[in-house]
Amino acid sequence: MDHGYEHRISIVIPVYGGERTLEGVIQEIAPLVDGFRTPGGHPARVDEVVLAYDRGPDDSARVIRELAQRYTWVKPVWLSRNFGQHAATLAGMASSGGEWIVTLDEDGQHDPAQISSLLDVALRERADLVYADPVNRAPHGFVRNTASKTSKRILESVLGGGRASHFNSFRLMLGEIGRSVAAYAGTGVYLDVALSWIASTVETAPVTLREEGDRRSGYSYRRLIAHFWRMVLTSGTRGLRLVTAAGVIFFIGGIIFAIYLTIARFVSGDIPDGWTSQMVLTALGTGFILVSLGIIAEYLGVAVNTALGKPAYLIVRDPASGPLGHTNPVSEPDTSTSPSGHG
Repeated sequence: MDHGYEHRISIVIPVYGGERTLEGVIQEIAPLVDGFRTPGGHPARVDEVVLAYDRGPDDSARVIRELAQRYTWVKPVWLSRNFGQHAATLAGMASSGGEWIVTLDEDGQHDPAQISSLLDVALRERADLVYADPVNRAPHGFVRNTASKTSKRILESVLGGGRASHFNSFRLMLGEIGRSVAAYAGTGVYLDVALSWIASTVETAPVTLREEGDRRSGYSYRRLIAHFWRMVLTSGTRGLRLVTAAGVIFFIGGIIFAIYLTIARFVSGDIPDGWTSQMVLTALGTGFILVSLGIIAEYLGVAVNTALGKPAYLIVRDPASGPLGHTNPVSEPDTSTSPSGHG
């Protein structure tokens, strides 16, 4: 039985512009440090909050220092320069020690109280990665929300980007999974794509998003496009295979077209001299070039996967000996008293 087993959680927050919002987020986390029980009855507590400072433009560094002095469970991680949200998150994950890792944004959009919902789903489904699934519209503009949803669908259905439609910066994962990703992920890798390489079971949990504190998102449309493009480049080699497939189609089409033109040349005879051979060579040549590029791209894909740090395998401990081996909820103690029987 799992009576008395308490799931230990590390919260990782990449900090870029959190001067006005970070303290409020930490105050919301503070009650979870003393321990809590999920709706499913699982005891848990937050062991530490890792604040990975990504050298933003405001005075977040001062806020981080003050919070670290006030709370012993706040752990600052100082990056040498601005590396971006995913790199800062990886740095925080690498510096964590909990058996579970939760990643949160600094702006207050993610409610720490809903960590319990993510944990319940992970234990119920024995999932090593759980994404928050917003039940309300994200607090951004219509254009940005639509573009984000569409791009993730394209990545998921066309380019083989795993479960890209569920990618979210509010996520819970096994600690050994998160720290392993942080150890091998290469420069520029998209964090959620790297997690999809090794996570065996990925689930979602419904949550409600809140407004982004008193500041707007720091992501411009230009940065969001770059964000999406990085997802495409690190999502695998399916995009390269599309080039190969297009070349094969062109090559086969060229052969069929050549046969048609040859027959038409002898049947009608009114086709100008040299035109048939020129079109056949163009169709076949285009197909051959695309097939050749596709083959070269496949070789490059192997090198790219190696550069990104995609592992051939990952050894983990027996799941039964880790947190997923403790999935039985604990009942509340019975505090009622029996009748004394005195008259």
